[in-house]
Amino acid sequence: MPELIVTNFNPNFTGVSATAAGVIRQQASRFDMVLAGHPLPGCPTPVTRRDALRLSRTKPENRPFTIWHVRRNPEMRAALWARDILRLPVKIVFTSAAIRRHSAFPRWLISRMDAVIATTEKAATFVPHVRATVPHGVDTARFTPATDRAAAWAATGHPGTSGIATIGRIRPEKGTDRFVDAMIELLPNHPGLTALVIGRAAKSDAAFLAGLEQRIAAAGLTGRILFPGELPPEDLPPLMRALSAVVQLPRYEGYGMAPLEGMASGVPFVATDQGYYRSFSGQGTCGLITEPETAAQTLATLLSDPERHEAMSTAARAAAETHYSIEQEATAIAAVYDQLWSEG
Repeated sequence: MPELIVTNFNPNFTGVSATAAGVIRQQASRFDMVLAGHPLPGCPTPVTRRDALRLSRTKPENRPFTIWHVRRNPEMRAALWARDILRLPVKIVFTSAAIRRHSAFPRWLISRMDAVIATTEKAATFVPHVRATVPHGVDTARFTPATDRAAAWAATGHPGTSGIATIGRIRPEKGTDRFVDAMIELLPNHPGLTALVIGRAAKSDAAFLAGLEQRIAAAGLTGRILFPGELPPEDLPPLMRALSAVVQLPRYEGYGMAPLEGMASGVPFVATDQGYYRSFSGQGTCGLITEPETAAQTLATLLSDPERHEAMSTAARAAAETHYSIEQEATAIAAVYDQLWSEG
């Protein structure tokens, strides 16, 4: 019987999916574990929810119970069903990244967890039962710097001689409109630069996307601000290392992996003060925190100073390896599991 069951019940590959996948790839060699739900890249072949329940009926060898590690509301519900209704030998660990008060039902679900792992100190203030604060880590073996950034950009097939990107769902909360506004201001003075919006818009945000495309067309930049859509996970590392900057300007972000993946790729970032971005920035050595209205100017200053850009690229990679590796995250999570198992 597995000692650890990690759930992934969302069929879409979201930010939560990406962070979970990185940890699971580490855990697969550390634990007798099972992934339940939908597949994740590079992870063990998943079992069904029903199989996860069946596998939890018997205590694992040398463990008092099986740990279910969950990250979403439906996964918490399924784990509670296993523990409290079916009375299986299960305890539940939940990872919380939100830096705002949860609504009533999620608050109730979280209150029923055996242990909560918060991704930041601020996130820890919004949830009970916090056993540890563990920042998300990045796979520094997957995300690596380019030996030749210009050649890496050319290999992407996108126009221009260099590129910058924002990454995430296309919606107001993610600040996609802020990015477009900054690019409309920036690009006319940087003729070789191409801007990418990596992500997709839900049907409910179709009008928002259409409005952005109209503004871009009115500015005469349709061929320079591009919407490639959502990339397969395996296509993100080669694109990331080809960028000159990652730009994230959200109105709200719980954590935010894009700047960290850029850092591991030797790419500095410009971002609003959301999520964990200020901590990532290393007081300006790895990234720059800006207001939306000054994002274009901040980018222009960074891109026009090659020596500073190179120093930030080097510092960003070093910080990702030293402070934010996926190995460190997996080790800290394992310590929470060990604490629960030792309590019996």
